[in-house]
Amino acid sequence: VAKDLGLQLPEIRDGGIRVVSESTTQYFALHGKTGYLVTAERIDREQLCRLVEKCVLRCELIVQGQM
Repeated sequence: VAKDLGLQLPEIRDGGIRVVSESTTQYFALHGKTGYLVTAERIDREQLCRLVEKCVLRCELIVQGQM
C-alpha cells in the first residue's frame, strides 16, 4: 500500500494512515515496517457471509494531510 500510494514508511509509523471499515471489527491493518496491508483479526467466512455466495470485506485507507 505504501508503495502504491507513494508514501514513506515513517508516515505510516507516525499514524498518518488509518484503515477503516464498515464493521465494528477492524480486520485489516498496515504493517508499520513494510507498508503492507495485513490481516489484523481472524476472518471467519462462515460467520461473516454464511448466507451469500460472494464474500467481500471492504476497507478504506485514510491518509492525513497528504491528499
